Amino acid sequence: MSLVTTHVLDNARGRPAAGIPVRLEALDGEWTTLAQDRTDDDGRVRELGPEALPVGVYRLVFDTAGYLGPEAFFPEITVCFRITDPHAHHHVPVLLSPFAYSTYRGS
Repeated sequence: MSLVTTHVLDNARGRPAAGIPVRLEALDGEWTTLAQDRTDDDGRVRELGPEALPVGVYRLVFDTAGYLGPEAFFPEITVCFRITDPHAHHHVPVLLSPFAYSTYRGS
């Protein structure tokens, strides 16, 4: 299983947000892309990157413009987080609506 996973739920439509491109990036002086995928029909990316990552700062970048449309208020969402345990699973969900989003460390 991937160390980092995510899930995007569309709060306005009451369903998973399918087809959103997601990138996992690491900060090592500059941002480097480690993995990329799209949310599946259930709004999930289950395999995003390796099974272990070094302690450090990472981010998930969600390309929401294609999903929300060309006039999207949030055409991209970036969620930056720190990994302190290189073997613990890190699930980072996003709750999305046209003019708001929220995130948290999931399980």
